[in-house]
Amino acid sequence: MTTPNSLAKDPQPSANPAHHQILVVGGGSAGITVTAQLLRQDRSLDIAILEPADRHAYQPAWTLVGAGCLAFEDTVKPEADCIPEGATWLRNGVAQFEPDQNYLVTQTGQKISYDYLIVAPGIQLDWDRIAGLKEALGKNGVCSNYLPGGATYTWELIQQFQGGNALFTFPATPIKCAGAPQKVMYLADDSFRRKGVRATTQITYCTATPKIFGVPTFIPPLMQVVERKGIDLKVSHNLKAIHGEAKEAVFDVTIDGVTEEVTMPYDLLHVAPPMSAPDFIKASKLAIASPLGWVDVDKYTLQHNRYANVFSLGDASSLPNSKTAAAIRRQAPVLVQNLLALIRKGSLDAKYNGYSCCPLITGYGKTIMAEFDYEGNPYPSFPLDPTQERYSMWLLKRHTLPWVYWNRMLKGADHEGNVIRRLTGMRS
Repeated sequence: MTTPNSLAKDPQPSANPAHHQILVVGGGSAGITVTAQLLRQDRSLDIAILEPADRHAYQPAWTLVGAGCLAFEDTVKPEADCIPEGATWLRNGVAQFEPDQNYLVTQTGQKISYDYLIVAPGIQLDWDRIAGLKEALGKNGVCSNYLPGGATYTWELIQQFQGGNALFTFPATPIKCAGAPQKVMYLADDSFRRKGVRATTQITYCTATPKIFGVPTFIPPLMQVVERKGIDLKVSHNLKAIHGEAKEAVFDVTIDGVTEEVTMPYDLLHVAPPMSAPDFIKASKLAIASPLGWVDVDKYTLQHNRYANVFSLGDASSLPNSKTAAAIRRQAPVLVQNLLALIRKGSLDAKYNGYSCCPLITGYGKTIMAEFDYEGNPYPSFPLDPTQERYSMWLLKRHTLPWVYWNRMLKGADHEGNVIRRLTGMRS
């Protein structure tokens, strides 16, 4: 789950400190997966998970909720049902880290010490970095699949849309699932065509980046989709403000180093907000020296660059690749092997190659399964051209991956890729 934007004010350590051998900050995809895998390796480990939320969400499915394929309720389960057997759930959040003394302070003022720390709290959605967004969100035609439950309103808007300007935005920061802002756009295009309102609709994709996607291999096929669907792609357009009542979106547009302000009217506006590490990480010694404040770890071993007993994975880490659940699936075994090696006084030999996967939904029944490593090289799981739109990859995204997530990944099972290939009837 995403983390709160605010910190507890001036927390004071309690008089009853607690200690755990391994303390995991975050009970989302990364925290649950790595805990489950550790306990599968060694049931004697004392592991506690610090997580304030009472529900666990499979967030990759929110694109499908926004397209009317799933109900939001189908994407969430009680957090208690996801905590691995043998782990202790501490329902609390972090206020501050003290890595020099190997403890942290919770939002309720409790001091918890540890031998080893795994930082995996997820990413922070910085809604307030776009003026007027928080006030407009959920009304006036402004929606976001990134808001928990917000994809339901996205689908309502798509269903009710009768033509006009439909804008979809991508911010100037790294975000979780970098393909999601355009996936919802392609599905909206299909819906508008089915309703017969596409001819009176202008669809515009406004991205703060210079290209439609960050991995070169997948840019040509995505540009073909954009051309086929008649979408207006506007690069270097960074959303800075929303005038909700007037239904206007304000962008900073940078061309040849010169930035100008451009205002665009909209009837439907889907926003991917700026994102960063949670504030409690930014304010700590664990963070890199950057306004985004990611946890400073080695990109291969996932060990902290300054604190040897600290590891991090998932969206809050400094790993320079796409922030997806599929990336976590490959990061977790590396972290587990290296942490256990550290505990047992061995060498950290496991290496993460930057694998990530972004199922690029290009319409109902069509998906490009974009898999790649740190260098942007394609890293396909199937013996198929990964740049092609396929119905089989849609079925994988729609049906197989959610099952694998709940029944394999969160259970700490290894070799999810082999399970996926068996379920789809494919071999690599």
